[in-house]
Amino acid sequence: MKRIEKRTVICLILAALLALGTGLFTLRLVLNGGRWASFAANRHLYSSQGTLMVGRVLDRDGEVLSWVDESGSRQYYPDQTVRKATLHAVGDRSGAIGTGALVAFAQELSGYNLITGANNPLGQGNDVYLTIDAGLNAVAYQALNGRKGAVGVYNYQTGEILCMVSTPTFDPANPPEIQDGDERYEGVYLNRFLSSTFTPGSVMKTVTVTAALEELPGIEERTFTCTGSTVVGGETVTCPYAHGEMDLGGTLVNSCNGAYAQLAVELGPEKLTEYVKKAGLLSSYSVDGIATAKGSFDLTGAGEAQIGWAGVGQYNDLVNPCAMMVWMGAIANGGKAAQPQLIQEVDGGLSLPELPFGKMTGRLIAADTAQKVADYMAQAVVVSYGAGRFPEGLCAKSGTAQMDGGKRSTAWFTGFLRDPSTPYAFAVVVEEGGAGSNAAGGVAAQVLAALLDA
Repeated sequence: MKRIEKRTVICLILAALLALGTGLFTLRLVLNGGRWASFAANRHLYSSQGTLMVGRVLDRDGEVLSWVDESGSRQYYPDQTVRKATLHAVGDRSGAIGTGALVAFAQELSGYNLITGANNPLGQGNDVYLTIDAGLNAVAYQALNGRKGAVGVYNYQTGEILCMVSTPTFDPANPPEIQDGDERYEGVYLNRFLSSTFTPGSVMKTVTVTAALEELPGIEERTFTCTGSTVVGGETVTCPYAHGEMDLGGTLVNSCNGAYAQLAVELGPEKLTEYVKKAGLLSSYSVDGIATAKGSFDLTGAGEAQIGWAGVGQYNDLVNPCAMMVWMGAIANGGKAAQPQLIQEVDGGLSLPELPFGKMTGRLIAADTAQKVADYMAQAVVVSYGAGRFPEGLCAKSGTAQMDGGKRSTAWFTGFLRDPSTPYAFAVVVEEGGAGSNAAGGVAAQVLAALLDA
């Protein structure tokens, strides 16, 4: 009798373990099934060279950017400029570019779902429509004119990324043999817009002025005097020329380094870091499952001079262009912005429907503060950048990040259009581009003009 009882207990334990294992496997299948099915070793979906052999990638207007022909070869858009401009959004045949749709959205392209697995009823995978405009990407690529950098434009109300260009690039239809040390292709597999960080320079002043507005009582009644140089923490912080006497708005319009170094010290490292974090510049956004690079703002052990330079956007500051674009969208949209997205629609087979656009960030900036910062940025366009270069209603901030003791610089131009009918925010980065308003601002002007003319 005791032996039967022991066997019964053992059987019950084994049954429980079986049920637990089955439940765990089912859970993992639900969570990871698509990733398992779209693994590059799956010869039902991939060639022996690792090329995804199912699915089409299209832009928002239905332009087919990549497909598989009758011979089983993956093909690309007929125009070479468009192919280069959309490389980091579409992907290469070898799958080396992780942010490309052929890698990042392989599950959607394969047509995988829990009912049919990857056995798409159409036998050819799904059509994945991206949010990007192929023509706009081509304009951005040509505007960069061979320089390394990144351009991003999105709708801050819906989250649709309309333009995402990273350079250097190459033609995925005729990929080059890239040798180690070839500077023409340095970092070519990296999507600089989603996966890189850069020293922000003066675009960081939009965060510093936000903190000052909310944390320093009476700051809007104060004036600042710039003689061309200011001593902060024993170091001299210089400006290109003497700005004279300014109010707080004038410090942003003139991008006065001395004033912002002083404001940063007055705010202190904890408050400054708090606002950089609140702005989302230290976060990683998930763009349809693609994680953006996190920014960095470390003032541990920093002295007054280092804190001052951090408030100017120098020191150890690093910012991801996509995160900066979303921050601009939040200023434009009263404090919150839509999370960026790259998938517009998945069509074909029995694929599950996509979630609607418009998932919002948390509050990155108070609504009344956003209004004031936007006003300052609008005035900067009129006074400093030349309103005639840009569409009406532009609010912007340039940045020229100095590196290697001023031997190299990264040019930034970020901002947004205030008109509710054109809810677009953008970020442009040009490596070793010189002055931000000229180099990156020139790229932004061409892209925005093409966007509004479309």
